[in-house]
Amino acid sequence: MTDEIKKKEEVKEQAPETVEKAEQADEKAPEGVEVSDAIAKRKKKKIKRQVGKGQAYIKCTYNNTMVTITDANGGMLAWSSSGLLGFKGAKKATPYAATQVVSDVAEKVKKYGVHELEVFVKGVGSGRESSIRSLANRGFDLTLIRDVTPIPHNGCRPKKPRRV
Repeated sequence: MTDEIKKKEEVKEQAPETVEKAEQADEKAPEGVEVSDAIAKRKKKKIKRQVGKGQAYIKCTYNNTMVTITDANGGMLAWSSSGLLGFKGAKKATPYAATQVVSDVAEKVKKYGVHELEVFVKGVGSGRESSIRSLANRGFDLTLIRDVTPIPHNGCRPKKPRRV
């Protein structure tokens, strides 16, 4: 019993107003819960970070369109793909699906306050142009548009000729 009183006294010295609230909560809490436990249960309110500049990575393949928006360091803020939105089969690679993907990502990123984007486009799918246009129409300032599609320098070794 004396140990509990000593703990309460030590905690009161550190933060007296939170201890009083915790003691009130302790009265309502079931037996066996100490004041320090009640203080530990209080959570800090998480603050959403504000990101002004970001990077958009658009990957357009023959089968799908994926859009990822990151902050300047590459930390992902939001992503979406046409398959995630419910498009199936050949409809995933259409320009309409690409505009829907961009609008979905723009809604997710709105809470971060992103307004300026650098765009990196990869792939040869049909959603390339429409996704970039859709980003511009959603109110983002596009500072850079770069094609980062990998190009083979010499390619794979060809198959040996067929002998008949």
